[in-house]
Amino acid sequence: AARRDRKQNRNKFKRWIIGIAVALVASLLILSLILPMFGSIGSSNDDTPDGPGIKVESQGNTHINEGADHPPYNSMPATSGWHYAQPLAPVKWGVHNEFIPEEKRLHNLEHGGISITYDPNRATEELIKSLEEILTNAGAEKFFEILLSPYPDTQNTINLTSWTFIDSFDNFDKKRINDF
Repeated sequence: AARRDRKQNRNKFKRWIIGIAVALVASLLILSLILPMFGSIGSSNDDTPDGPGIKVESQGNTHINEGADHPPYNSMPATSGWHYAQPLAPVKWGVHNEFIPEEKRLHNLEHGGISITYDPNRATEELIKSLEEILTNAGAEKFFEILLSPYPDTQNTINLTSWTFIDSFDNFDKKRINDF
């Protein structure tokens, strides 16, 4: 009877230890899921990284219906703001020979893409081919999603845009474009 009592006490002790270990592991798992949220309390909701180009204040990412009126964009080309949802946007990645309206192009930027535009009134055939070559080379790397299209009447010949960033200049600069 004494041996049976000792065995039952050892088994009871093992169950308690196992229960405490399971509770401790579960608590640590729950804490690891909750604690990262406390780091973002009181901080900015804008997780946009710093990078090449000029940061432009975000105008949000509101989806609108085709033809709907909206306030003007705060940059040209736009880097954020009102745009169409699917099926009107996003636009197919790659080279386009026609102007892409802001409301379509912005949806691509919202999803991490980059837009390279050129003023067709000032861009030479050589410049356009050089820009297309950058897209061809970037296409080998699956993580790049880039649009190339004309954008008439811009202040500069070449404009690079991503979500809330813009870089504009007049002369082809491959390093500057790749850095962006």
